[in-house]
Amino acid sequence: MFELELSYTILLIICLVAACSFEFVNGFHDTANAVATVIYTNSLKPWVAVIWSGFMNSLGVFYGGIAVAMGIVNLLPVESLIDQNIAHSIAMVAALLLSAIFWNLLTWYLGIPCSSSHTLIGSILGVGLAYSFLPEATSAAVNWGKAQEIGLSLLISPLFGFAVTIILMYFLRVSTKGKDYGEDLFKEPKKNTPPPPWIRGTLLLTCTGVSFFHGQNDGQKGVGLIMLILIGIVPGYFAVNSHYDPQKLSEPLKKIETVINNIDPQPLADADKKKLENSKSLNLELQKIVASIQSFDDVPKDDRFHMRKDILVMDKSIGDILKKEEVRISAEERTILKDNLKSVRKATDYSPGWVIILISLSLGLGTMIGWKRIVKTIGEKIGKEHLSYAQGASAEFVAASTIGLSSYFGLPVSTTHVLSSGVAGSMVASKGIKNLQPETVRNILLAWFLTLPVVIILSASLFLLFRNIL
Repeated sequence: MFELELSYTILLIICLVAACSFEFVNGFHDTANAVATVIYTNSLKPWVAVIWSGFMNSLGVFYGGIAVAMGIVNLLPVESLIDQNIAHSIAMVAALLLSAIFWNLLTWYLGIPCSSSHTLIGSILGVGLAYSFLPEATSAAVNWGKAQEIGLSLLISPLFGFAVTIILMYFLRVSTKGKDYGEDLFKEPKKNTPPPPWIRGTLLLTCTGVSFFHGQNDGQKGVGLIMLILIGIVPGYFAVNSHYDPQKLSEPLKKIETVINNIDPQPLADADKKKLENSKSLNLELQKIVASIQSFDDVPKDDRFHMRKDILVMDKSIGDILKKEEVRISAEERTILKDNLKSVRKATDYSPGWVIILISLSLGLGTMIGWKRIVKTIGEKIGKEHLSYAQGASAEFVAASTIGLSSYFGLPVSTTHVLSSGVAGSMVASKGIKNLQPETVRNILLAWFLTLPVVIILSASLFLLFRNIL
């Protein structure tokens, strides 16, 4: 397979199976986020809820695009880490996969809602940080700009979910005060009795929304993970999109050349001058390659990885230069640069259809099993009262909206964090902070705070161990 030796082919298959296993675990780990409210309000039978949620998760993967996936890929500059040594690439992939799967399974077994996003990102950061300590490390092994962007998204989203749910609960209470249906909305569900049809319909919609947007956002993380594996182990086949027409790069590269030639290098610092000159030379080299080929299949396999690296280095260097106050170009020229750099990145930012299908099936099937542990925590243990219709609908509406917006902007977000925070916010909105169960909240917060350091240390240690062994 892919011209690899039999032993490396087997290892590649194991890595792909492990990536699908991570997404499978992600499915049953995060199922509770979508189905807890419809189950605890008797809106759907558990088996109906998880099957419907699994279907919508799978559908979400297909309509999620690849913006979040590329955010995951670009967090770890695989171009810096791999050195054409397949064993080193496998060490990287195995370390981040095993550490992510281990932590997900442990927190699931303990019934603690924990973020698969934090787990995956922590694993990637651990590998990158471990690599930076190796003697052969010559460049940054972590894209800290992207890490900061993702970190802010993961930090702000649960706070947003908590606060907005409280506001929404207040709005519902005020707007329905004195009305008959208002009383129904805030009642505790009767045992084995479904809610009134309009409340049930609302809860089904919010469950569907969380499931779909969870697939859209978390499914892309699985896609990004598999692309990391493929680019790291068989770059000759996946470094660039072989189905993309290279002639579509010609015009954008020329427009980029025109604008960067207009940038005056004199006011720039020496490091930025070097980036500018390097960007110009990379652009010219890419134009020569594009002019000499009809498809990426014409580029030798060993050179495709270098072509990918040139595109990404040029993109990053120009992006860094544009942030400098000394750069004097018009707003129109800045727009031209950004738009055409995006066009060039279409050759590197992609995912084969079979990868999306694989992740869709893994996430959807995982969603249909193993949901009880986390559902019980969300439905019974966060607050001291039974989840009401208004609480369930508010928490899920806010979660679905937050995840959907994050996917639109290409930011990974934790479904678990957002929904758990929303449920906590709905409990606080009902009877204040005393309505939360301290022990459960403490355990959840402890797991959230421990996730990054534990997984970073674990993946870093495994990476160094596997690299020495292999």
